[in-house]
Amino acid sequence: MSRTKITPEEALAYHLEPRPGKYEIVATTPMVTQRDLSLAYSPGVAVPVQAIADNPSTVYDYTVKGNMVAVISNGTAILGMGNLGAMASKPVMEGKAVLFKRFADVNAIDIELDTEDADEIIQAVKLMAPTFGGINLEDIKAPECFIIEQRLKELCDIPVFHDDQHGTAVICAAGLINALEISGKKIEDCRIVLNGAGAAGIACLELIKAMGARHENCIMCDTKGVIYQGRTEGMNQWKSAHAVNTDLRTLEEAMKGADVFLGVSAKGAVTPEMVSNMAENPVIFAMANPDPEITPEEAHAVRPDAIVATGRSDYPNQVNNVLGFPYLFRGALDIHARAINDEMKLACAQALAALAREDVPDEVAMAYGRKLSFGRDYIIPTPFDPRLIYVVPPAVAKAGMDTGVARRPIIDMKAYEAGLKARMDPTASILEGLHARARQAQARMIFAEGDDPRVLRAAVAYQRSGLGKALVVGREADVKEKLEAAGLGDALRELEVVNAANSRHLDTYKDFLYRRLQRAGQDPQDIHRLAARDRHVFAALMLAHGHGDGLVTGATRKSAHVMSLINHVFDAKATDGAVGVTALLHKGRIVLIADTLVHEWPDEKDLATIATRAAGVARNLGLEPRVAFVSFSTFGYPVSERATKMQHASNVLDGMNVDFEYEGEMTVDVALNPEAMKHYPFSRLTGPANILVVPARHSASISVKLMQEMAGATVIGPILTGVKKPIQICSTNATVSDIVNMAVMAASRVGG
Repeated sequence: MSRTKITPEEALAYHLEPRPGKYEIVATTPMVTQRDLSLAYSPGVAVPVQAIADNPSTVYDYTVKGNMVAVISNGTAILGMGNLGAMASKPVMEGKAVLFKRFADVNAIDIELDTEDADEIIQAVKLMAPTFGGINLEDIKAPECFIIEQRLKELCDIPVFHDDQHGTAVICAAGLINALEISGKKIEDCRIVLNGAGAAGIACLELIKAMGARHENCIMCDTKGVIYQGRTEGMNQWKSAHAVNTDLRTLEEAMKGADVFLGVSAKGAVTPEMVSNMAENPVIFAMANPDPEITPEEAHAVRPDAIVATGRSDYPNQVNNVLGFPYLFRGALDIHARAINDEMKLACAQALAALAREDVPDEVAMAYGRKLSFGRDYIIPTPFDPRLIYVVPPAVAKAGMDTGVARRPIIDMKAYEAGLKARMDPTASILEGLHARARQAQARMIFAEGDDPRVLRAAVAYQRSGLGKALVVGREADVKEKLEAAGLGDALRELEVVNAANSRHLDTYKDFLYRRLQRAGQDPQDIHRLAARDRHVFAALMLAHGHGDGLVTGATRKSAHVMSLINHVFDAKATDGAVGVTALLHKGRIVLIADTLVHEWPDEKDLATIATRAAGVARNLGLEPRVAFVSFSTFGYPVSERATKMQHASNVLDGMNVDFEYEGEMTVDVALNPEAMKHYPFSRLTGPANILVVPARHSASISVKLMQEMAGATVIGPILTGVKKPIQICSTNATVSDIVNMAVMAASRVGG
């Protein structure tokens, strides 16, 4: 996986659009009628108020406290950028809040405290603690972070967790468990060297000692060398706790014969010579960000037997805090924990280590871009693993229950795991998997509408995200002007701008097009105008001749018009088997609707083709297809001539011996709602449908746009399938992200 190149302009635009910031608050109860308002506020709210006053533990039943975490910082140690203040830390804390939601469905609110006084922070957090089920401290410099966390743990009866310390420690511990298993070593016998005596380093060493590492075998180093007993320079009480009786004075000396190196320090702190002097099968966790103490390439050049982990996503074995804190808090919140203790952190580490030893699902390997199996290059699960949500929190919760910090123990752990599975949002992992496939494919993507700023920004994002090469159809002067206006003037030298007016392939394209259209009323002058002056036709000709691997268009013209132009070059008509499938992503569900692009009024045979094509798209998205032919009738009632073809479509599929579930005709609620489906026990669908085949293109369009505008669903598509080459057509109101997603669909060949 390559590193994503991000410009300042792109980063600012991401935080600005579609509205400032990264999250919003949404009501979870009805707030429409006067009765709703009376229940939500006065007078109805008085009832839960009194209930909580009478029994404080019911606050978890009647408020969001039990699923709410405060992400708190004063901005004194922002992401390695240093002390930039409370306000500057807000984008980071908002980011942490949305990671809680994305990975573990934990609600989180960021709070930035404008003070560097530890006592003021302690007092502020203590006073607001009743609002939350847990406190996540972030980006607070040492040694204040130690003082703040310790005092808050004493003062608060909810979990207080400093992720810069313990998050890194938990993932490091998980990786170390597996690295030592592979190398055949026991932790109590290992000589361990840690470089970086800050918050994360100290927490790592403390947790590893809790796992069984011996104090005398653990050497901690800082910028002044080994922390030994009797040293006075640059010491504090937290470093002194890890001082050892040794004659070693430098990192280089400490590394000789070491079994394990843990780095939370700085780029280049470890040399190849140091690595060469380590023990057999050395374990090297070079976790400095953004660049490790030593790269895996440098380490393996001198020690091929080394097991190496870093903090970076473009190397195997990423030590990524997002594997820990969301799931630690999920488990702690679900038992209404008073604290997150060492036993819970170790349970998290052990669960992560065990998960990495399990067989890896195909969708995880797809997301990572390669086949994964437990070994030297896979000792830590990836953040894309959907099993994390129902594997790690139960382990954390059980440890909390066993150690007496649970207010409300979980009685039925199997039911709890099932509930956690229901919290999973499959949409993000599917999209991430497609991006990984696109990075692997490295497709040359043709962006046909190089005169549109959105398309240009999407082309730049596609290339700078490491997805492949962007080819932009347009005039170089026009492209240059629009890129500069968007603050991306430096991107011109990265993109390949293709202009029909000076293309050396134009004559070849025209010959090809004339052969296709000469019996369709097109003379040579018509052909020249199409090939040389219409960017959609020219881009399609590029793709047809292998001068690009995929095509994205449609952002500036209606899809029907774009389809008519593409059909000059490709066979993408209904009679050719082409189908348009639109993916709706909403509240963790994915539903495909077809046909949204090609068939105006399909008959039963067309509908069967549409279902088959849509099933192929579903599988390319990682879904097991369940097709419902939807109508306003359900299994023959009410009787309608217009619904009959939907019923007959199932009969057509009966004779085709397809390998996916299908049923119909039925109404949308029967197709999607398990309770409504129970009234029809004879239905062949084993669960809610994820593909809705609709009677006509107009009904498909209405359904998609209604969901988009009224429900806020994310729309991807229509995804064109059934065409020889990967072509995807955006909507005219597509955002930059939408256009990039369609390029990813083309690169990943989701349409087949």
